[in-house]
Amino acid sequence: MPDIAPRPTGPYAGGPPASALHVDMPPLERFGLREAGRTVVIGVVLLVSVLLKLLAWPLRPDGRGPADAAAEGTVDAFEILGPTFVKLGQLMASSSGVFPRPLADACLRCLDDVAPVPADRARAVIEEDLGHPVGELFARFDDVPLAAASVGQVHACVLHDGREAVVKVQRPGIAHRMLVDLRAAYVGARLLQAFEFFRIANATAIIRDLHSSTMTELNSAVEADRQSRFRECIGAFGDNTTVTTPQVYWDYCGPRVICMERLRGVPMDRVPADSAIDTSLLIRRGVKVWIESVVLHGPFHGDVHAGNLWLLDDGRLAFLDFGIVGELPEHWRAILRDLFRATAIDGDFARVARGIRALGYTSGLDADDAEIGRQVAQVLAPILGRDLGQLRLSDLIVALIRLGKQWGIASPEELVLFGKQLGYFERYATALAPGWVIGRDLYLLRNVFPEEVARRAAEQGLELPA
Repeated sequence: MPDIAPRPTGPYAGGPPASALHVDMPPLERFGLREAGRTVVIGVVLLVSVLLKLLAWPLRPDGRGPADAAAEGTVDAFEILGPTFVKLGQLMASSSGVFPRPLADACLRCLDDVAPVPADRARAVIEEDLGHPVGELFARFDDVPLAAASVGQVHACVLHDGREAVVKVQRPGIAHRMLVDLRAAYVGARLLQAFEFFRIANATAIIRDLHSSTMTELNSAVEADRQSRFRECIGAFGDNTTVTTPQVYWDYCGPRVICMERLRGVPMDRVPADSAIDTSLLIRRGVKVWIESVVLHGPFHGDVHAGNLWLLDDGRLAFLDFGIVGELPEHWRAILRDLFRATAIDGDFARVARGIRALGYTSGLDADDAEIGRQVAQVLAPILGRDLGQLRLSDLIVALIRLGKQWGIASPEELVLFGKQLGYFERYATALAPGWVIGRDLYLLRNVFPEEVARRAAEQGLELPA
C-alpha cells in the first residue's frame, strides 16, 4: 500500500508556542527623519485636501455647509494617508456622539472595503509565514478577497478535508508603516497636552494605548489565541448556545496569517427590525455573552461595530474579527461587577467606591466610601440605567473625564474602553431593541450573579429567556 504523505501545515500546527504570543513593542517616543518627514506629509495632505473641498464648496448645488465640505476633505486625506488614518476614520464613524456630526458622517466612507493588495502579494505573505505553496496548503484558494480592510484582507478557501474556511492575511509592510504614523501622532498628542481638556483626557495615554493595541493587533497569533479563548468561554456555563465565533484552524496560522471556520450571515445593521427573528432577544444574547467575557473570563471583543457582529443563516449570533481585544485585570473586573450589581440589584455604590479606593485612585480625597459611592452613582448610574437607545458614548466619556477631574486623575482608561463598546451596542438597540435598559436587565447578569438574579427575578415575577 503506498505511503500517504502528510498534508503540509504551518508553524503553529497544534497551537502556537509561547514565544509566538509575545508582542514586540517598539518605542513610541522615537522620532527620527522618517517620522519627521511623515509628519510634514500628514500636515500637507490634510491642509490641501480640506482647502480643496472648501474652495469647491460655494459651487455645490446640494446646499451643505462648509463644515460638511471640510469633513469630506478630512476623509479624503485619511484615504490618501492610508491604514492608520482609515482606522481613525472608522473610530470616528462608529463614535458619532463624540465627534462633530459632519465629520462622523463623512467618516462612514472609511467603513467601506478598501482596495485589496494584489493576490500574488497576499499569497507571498501566506507562503512566507506557513512555509508551503498555497496550492499545497489548501484544496482551493480564492484570489479575489471576500473583504479588504486597512490592516489586512480575507480570502475564502477550502481545506483538504472539505471544510470551508477563510484566511485573514496582513498587508505586506503594514507594521512599519503604522508605527511611523503612531509616532507622528504621539508628537501631536504631546503638543495638545497644553490644553486642559486634552490634559485631563490624557491624550498621550490614548496614543500609547492605541500603540499598544495596534502592535498587539499586528501579531496574528495573539489575535487567534484570544479568539479561541473567547470561543471556549462562551459555553462556560452550559448556555449561550445561540452565540458563537469562528473556530481557529491552527494548522494554517502564522505570524501574519489566521485561518478559521467560514460562517455565513449578515451584519447586525442589515437585520430588518420587522424580520421573523426576535431581534431584541438576539441583541440581548450577544450583550450577555460580551458582559460575561468582560467581567468573568478575561478577553473581550473590543470592536463590536456592525461589521463584526453578524446574524448567521442558522439564526445564531456571531462575533467576528478579534483584531482589537481587551482584557481587564481582575481588580477592574471586580469593579465592573460591583457597578452592575449596584445598578441592577442592590444600589450599593459604596462597594464600587471601596474597589476604586483599593486601587489608590482616591487616596488623596477627603471623602469616605459612601461619599465616593455617591459620586460614582451620580455620574454612571443615570447612564447605565437609561434606555440603551438613548445612550451616547459622549455622555459616558465626558462623565468619566468629569469624575477624573473631581479626583485629580486622568480618566480610567479601562472604563472608557468598556464605554466605547456600549456606544456600539447603542446603534443596534435603537433599531432592534427599543426601550431596552442594559443596566437593569437581569438576564444579562444571570451567570455573573446567579443567586441574586434568580431571587430578584422571582420577586419581580420575571421569566428569563434561555
